[in-house]
Amino acid sequence: MKSVKILKKLATAVVTTSLAASMLIGCGSSDSSATSAGESGKDNSTASASGDQLEMWTFVDMHKTFLDEMVVKWNEKNPDKKLNINVTVLPYDDMHNKLQSALLSGQGAPDAVDIELGKFPNFLKGEPQLEPLDDVYAPYKDKVVKSRVDIYSKDNHVYGLDYHVGATVAYYNTELLEKAGIDYKSIVTWDDFKKAGAKYYAATGKNFGTADTSAIWQTSLMLAEQKSDYTDASGKPQLNSPQMVKALTTLRDMQDAHAIATIPGGQPDTTDGEGAINNGDYAVVIKAMWYMSRFLQYMPDQAGKWAIAPAPVFEKGQPRSVGLGGTGTAVTKTAKNKQNLKEFIAYAKFSEDGEKAIWNELGFDPVNTDLWNNKELTQNKDNKFIKYFKTNPFDTLNEIKNEISLIKSTEASPNINNVLCTVTLNSIFEDKKDIKQALDEAQQQAENELK
Repeated sequence: MKSVKILKKLATAVVTTSLAASMLIGCGSSDSSATSAGESGKDNSTASASGDQLEMWTFVDMHKTFLDEMVVKWNEKNPDKKLNINVTVLPYDDMHNKLQSALLSGQGAPDAVDIELGKFPNFLKGEPQLEPLDDVYAPYKDKVVKSRVDIYSKDNHVYGLDYHVGATVAYYNTELLEKAGIDYKSIVTWDDFKKAGAKYYAATGKNFGTADTSAIWQTSLMLAEQKSDYTDASGKPQLNSPQMVKALTTLRDMQDAHAIATIPGGQPDTTDGEGAINNGDYAVVIKAMWYMSRFLQYMPDQAGKWAIAPAPVFEKGQPRSVGLGGTGTAVTKTAKNKQNLKEFIAYAKFSEDGEKAIWNELGFDPVNTDLWNNKELTQNKDNKFIKYFKTNPFDTLNEIKNEISLIKSTEASPNINNVLCTVTLNSIFEDKKDIKQALDEAQQQAENELK
């Protein structure tokens, strides 16, 4: 009977929309970085100590490359705990749906899996069919950004370990700003941002920042600065809250002042958006630290022009960042060689070896903040990310270290994102609909979809 109840609870977790990705994903699922099924990377076929062939699924090619390399390092350091992990890359929706079906049926689930942040709550419903990682997380508990563990936790148990913090920052094209007589260092508040944007538009006739219509990175930051969220303490939507009204009103005021404008593709993390930024059509991007990889991959000729700085706030003293995007690596209940696999994931994600590889290869801000002051890592002039940007990314990270807030990922998150990114933001920025009315309608739609 217990297993039947578990399956019934899990069955309610199927979510029909994949749009949660635009709100929460940060590890490579925009249309400019989508992955396809495939298996490439180093051969790590050394037999495991237990003789088990382990299967792992991910939806991002560069995650596979990273994991393959970390398996090699793990086996070198732990000859008595060698692991043979076959990492397979599957398309985003296919992978999550296949995982859901496997857990429902009790057959065919991988031993370990990358689960995107927006999908993770679906796998924590009822009795999670994932292994608690509490014991392997414990040695790093005082070293990592707590909010990046809390988002994959339930009832004081940790079920996933992330690749990055995803701290939100401001990227400024200093070459363009200097031509317009604007010093990005003087931008502290959103009011400063608005004035600078209006000045930039008047001087150049081009756009300063972006008004995003297909993603809610900016509103997430603005809610976090006000210590608010898309959901209340019980996880129910609160899309027409005073804080949400303030955030969208501020953005629309900036749009009316020509400080921000809609962008092709609906947000910067799209092929069209990156093309517009590369073309010099926008001078500022508000995104998470993982967006550094997009600059190197899609805008290589912009090297040396962009500076990274804390994002603006409504009032001085408010937290200047929020962790956005994420992928939690988990171990399933049916996994083989379970303990060694758990220890490997903690090693790959939180150890010094793992965090160095995450920064050097992926360009993600390490969850283990001990690495933020490791000069070998942070001052390495040969590092491709440090070479690209005009400012050192870790200078900004250390400045906002204690200001990285959390936006919860809940069962309501996919529905909320669907409403905002397909209807509400377009109605506000494209159709100039009354903001309170648009948010009231969004609230009603989100409530109806969750009934």
